[in-house]
Amino acid sequence: MSSDNKFPIIYRLQQAQEALNDAQLLFDHNGTARAIINRCYYAIFYAVQALLEIKGLSTSKHSGAIALFDKEFVKTGKFKPIFSKDVHMAFEMRQEWDYKIIAKLDEINEQELLKTAQKFVARSEEYLRIQGYTI
Repeated sequence: MSSDNKFPIIYRLQQAQEALNDAQLLFDHNGTARAIINRCYYAIFYAVQALLEIKGLSTSKHSGAIALFDKEFVKTGKFKPIFSKDVHMAFEMRQEWDYKIIAKLDEINEQELLKTAQKFVARSEEYLRIQGYTI
């Protein structure tokens, strides 16, 4: 694959890392739950987009990207089902915190979501590295 074709994948990985860094800074400096959840979700979402890029897939809808991730990476065994659960959970939390008037954290707190996002991005980077892509 030419370096021009690798650019979108590498760019998405960089976005995922930046969002993770932002989430960590917010967490470390008592940022709002809304902001931490948003940055954690986007770290995962950008990693999903990088994964989809290697398959030549994209979609303008977040739910579509998640469905494609499940189809192309979870159902094929490339990613364990826990990663699908993590993506869906982060998406639902971000939806609730960004769009509902009243939102509350139930079983998960911001620190747990940050760890989940870190784990998801690390696994995505590992998979992409094996495929020949690195930041």
